[in-house]
Parts: sequence; structure tokens; C-alpha cells
Amino acid sequence: MEAVRRLISLALLILSCQAEKNLMQPQGKSSCGAQLGEIQKALILKLKANESCTWTIERAENKTVRLIFSYFQLDPNASCEIENIKVYDGASTNLPLLGKVCSKVDYVPVFESSSNSLTFQISTSSSVIQRSVFVFYYFFSPEIQINNCGGYLDAFGGSFTSPNYPKPHPEFAYCVWHIRVDKGYQINIDFKEIFLEIDDNCRFDFIAVYDGPSTNSGLLGKVCGRITATFQSSSNIMTVVLSTDYANSYRGFSASYAPVYEKEVNSTSLTCSSDQMTAIISKSFLESLHYNEDNLQLIDPLCRPRVSNVLEFPIPLNKCGTIKQVEDHTITYTNIISITNSTSSAVITRQKHLQIILKCEMENNSTVEIMYITEDDIIKNISALGKYNVSMALYESESFNNPLLNSPYYVELNQTLFVQVSLHVLDPNLVVFLDTCTASPTSDFASPTYDLIRSGCSKDDTCKIYPPSGHYGRFQFSAFKFLRSLGSVYLQCKVWICESNDTQSRCNQGCISRRKRDISSYKWKTESIIGPIRLKTDHTESSNLVHAEENQWVQPFSSLHLLSFMILTLNVVIVAAMLVRQYRNRVTEYQYQKLQS
Repeated sequence: MEAVRRLISLALLILSCQAEKNLMQPQGKSSCGAQLGEIQKALILKLKANESCTWTIERAENKTVRLIFSYFQLDPNASCEIENIKVYDGASTNLPLLGKVCSKVDYVPVFESSSNSLTFQISTSSSVIQRSVFVFYYFFSPEIQINNCGGYLDAFGGSFTSPNYPKPHPEFAYCVWHIRVDKGYQINIDFKEIFLEIDDNCRFDFIAVYDGPSTNSGLLGKVCGRITATFQSSSNIMTVVLSTDYANSYRGFSASYAPVYEKEVNSTSLTCSSDQMTAIISKSFLESLHYNEDNLQLIDPLCRPRVSNVLEFPIPLNKCGTIKQVEDHTITYTNIISITNSTSSAVITRQKHLQIILKCEMENNSTVEIMYITEDDIIKNISALGKYNVSMALYESESFNNPLLNSPYYVELNQTLFVQVSLHVLDPNLVVFLDTCTASPTSDFASPTYDLIRSGCSKDDTCKIYPPSGHYGRFQFSAFKFLRSLGSVYLQCKVWICESNDTQSRCNQGCISRRKRDISSYKWKTESIIGPIRLKTDHTESSNLVHAEENQWVQPFSSLHLLSFMILTLNVVIVAAMLVRQYRNRVTEYQYQKLQS
């Protein structure tokens, strides 16, 4: 059976390579630009110098177009203004520009339309060189989601797999995982298995790993086939993408990730967030004082550090003996790392006394981090800046139980949207107040903008602000679109964070139609952004129509038909050979002998 498996794997590799070879062969005379109406299609475009070619993708149905440039070779010496690929949101180059691709791009460009059409135009310079662009597109319904396809991973370490793993991955999957660990760490991701379609340039099915928070960050690598791979980020954020087409679905991938401390520190460091402070102490620093991790403890000795090449104390702001002090506009959280189990006598010592005083000051839209280290008469101060950890999300209903994690999120005009701003802190005595919430068609919130909430007052007839509820600020409104712009809407909310028992704080003053010149009792102010929210057109598809469309799908390459047929034939031959062999064994074992007369 092992030999059969190897034979099948070899056949798959050979046939895939043959399919690629046939794919790369010219299919007649290529034209510069075209009207494309298939529900899916892959194109290999060979371009000459001084060309400007336009392709328009359009189909008479209410679906979205996803366009992927999984491989391209353009003039590396030409400027992006002269040689580029421009993508427009609709059936004309006069419509809004979705984006521009050139040889300087360090990621896999992916575009999605807001309607049933999309246009891309390729312009080349005068340089006489070989240019090649592989582009793949398909129509899809945004409301139909694939289970376990992407998401946010923020645990200190963990694992994730492609949808359906170890079974074959789904068709037309585009899954994005955003991975984030604590500040001060890098991310090491280990793909224990990758089993995708084999291709030298990973044009069909691929995994892309980005060194940052989005798919526009620097590309660490793009992989496919049957391999293992390891990547490491340069910060505490990494993005992973899985993209698949319609054919040759295999097991997908299995991966795990773990934090790696950026570098060995000379002595100590401290970071502060909304819910905890994190102290890092190097082992070499402790060894120079003749101590180890067993000699250190916090105010609460049950809170122990994580040990790797450093000692890391993750200290919740409401646990481990942390002391909270409120003075004027400042809240300070304090804890102490001290020495225990000393071998010194009660009279003399030959070890240095060590006490590390940890302080996080929360003040005015920032987090000031201060660490005091007392080592006999030596005092070291380390400080940094940060902000409150505030997030914003859409929810299905006013119960605010199930957040909508899809991005972009597609809605109907006048659909009621429920928004929640969350403050991620462990301190129960802090409350959130929605001061201003603004909408914009662009993520930079340039003109035009539209106020939903201003100075705590509703400025839109459909906007309803919920009463303050602890760490949450909530409101609802009816979906709208901006005139003369895309159907995308971004939301930005600025919030106040106050002490719940401060009756004079801004959070307890509610709507102020005319802002006072100064509010002396405020605490902290911060902001959060969400988007894009995109409009979708009304449509209802019956199951019969869906099946009819599936039957009309045209496979991009005839060689892939041949590949599937040859694999099926190979399997039939193998099974038949095994049955014949089994039959012959039985005949040999129970054969008859002719009696002699």
C-alpha cells in the first residue's frame, strides 16, 4: 500500500507539472484587453512595451468580484506612474480607483468590488523586456461564509489549521488570520504540514505570510505544494493568508505559533497595558547578582514568572497584590519584585539587596510606564508611553452577544447596525462614555464626514445611544451610503474614560449641546476605528439557480480536466490490479487436480 501511495503522489506531481506546462503554452493570438463574463477565469497575460490594455469583468447577477494577482513580472526599473496595473470598482476606468500595482509592490494584490463588475488596466513602459501577469478572478456571495476561515489569534501561543483540515480545503477560500502577542516579542510560526496544489510560482493555491498587521505589510513568503516552512516576524504582529481556487483541493495546512523575546535585555524592562503590567528581567542580570528565578517574588508570592531566556512577570492590575492609587487626574498601579529565600545570616550578607518597584501611571490619553530599581544605592528609571486598549465591533442584535468579525461587513441600506466600544481593563471602577462618533467613506477620515454622535448627543435621526454600561459604550443606527463615493463606510469613535464614583466627571454629564470651555474633572480620552462597512444589493437566489450556475461554470484550463480524468483512471487501474491479484491468489490456493484413471 505504501508503494501505491508513492505512485499516486508521483502521478499527481507529474500531471500537475504537465498541466502547468500546457497552461503556459500560448492559446492562440492574445488580444490586448477583453470583456470577461465567465463566473471564474484565470489569465496568463504576456505584455509588450508601450501598451495600455483594459479588461472588464461583468456578469448579470448580484455577486462580488474577487481579483487576485498571484504572480506578476513587470519592469523593475520603471516608475509606478509609468508601468502599473490599476483596478477600478466597476465596469469603467472612470469609476473609483480601488488600487494600483507595480513592480515595487511587496505583497499579493487582492481586490474586491462593491458590485457585480470590476475593471483592471495594465500600462507598460517603453522598455523591451518580457512581462508576464497571472490573474485569477471569481464571483462570490459575501454573505456565504466558510467555517473556521481566518480570525484573530491573540493568545500567548497557539495553533490553527485550514478549513476542514485534515480533509480537503474548500474551493474559493480566502482566509486571513491576524496574530498578535505581547509587546516586546516576535512571532515564530511553524507550518508542520502544507499540502496544496504544486506550482513553481504558487499561482493557484497558496499561503502568504506577512510581517505586520495587514495583507499590505511586507511579504515574508508565499508557499504551496507539499512542504514544511517556518517564518519569524520582526514585531509582535503577523498576518497569514490562505487563498484557493476551484480545482485540486488537498489537506491544506496545520500551523502553530509561539512568541520569541526580541533580544536579550541587559537588565530589566516594563510595559503597561489596560489590564496588566509586564516586567522582563534577564537571567544574566540575576546571575550577576547571584540570584535565580526561585529567589524572586511579587507582593503576592503565588504569582510566578514565565521562564525562557528571560523572566517575564505578567501582572494583572487587579491581582497579584497590585496597589491602586487615585490622585487628581492620575491612577497609579504599583507592585514590587523582591528577594526571598536569602541564604544570608541575620547579621551580615555578601549579596546585594534587590528590590524592583513597578509603577504604571495612567494619565491623559496615554499610559506612562515607570520602573524603579533599587540596588543598594543604585536607582534606575525606565519609562515609555502607551494608550488604553479600546476596541470597536459590530454586533448582530442589541443583546451584543455575537460580534461580527467579517471585514468588510456587507449590509443593506437602512439595515440597523449595533455598535459596541469596549475598554479592555480589569479595573471594575472605570466606565466608558461615547463623546463623538463620526462616519467617513475613507479610512483617513478626510472630507466628507458625517456625525452620528457629537458631545454625547445623537446627531442622526436613526441613532440611538444606550445608557453607559461599565466598560462598554453602545449605540445603533441605520446603514447609509455617501453620495458620489464607494459604498464603504468607516466609523471612528472618541470616548471618555472616567472613575465610576466621580459624580462630576464628563461621563456623568451626558449630552452637552454646547461644550464648556474646560471640564476639570475629566480623566482619559481615546479613540477607536472600525471598517469598512459595505453595501450589498438586494437579491434572493433559489437553490435551483445556484445549481444551474454551478453547472455553467467553465474550467479555466482544459489540461486540468485531463489531470482529473487521468487521476481517476489511475485509481481505477490500481484497484482493478489489486482485485485481479487477489483473485489469482485464491485460484492458486484452491485449484483442482485431475485424477488418474
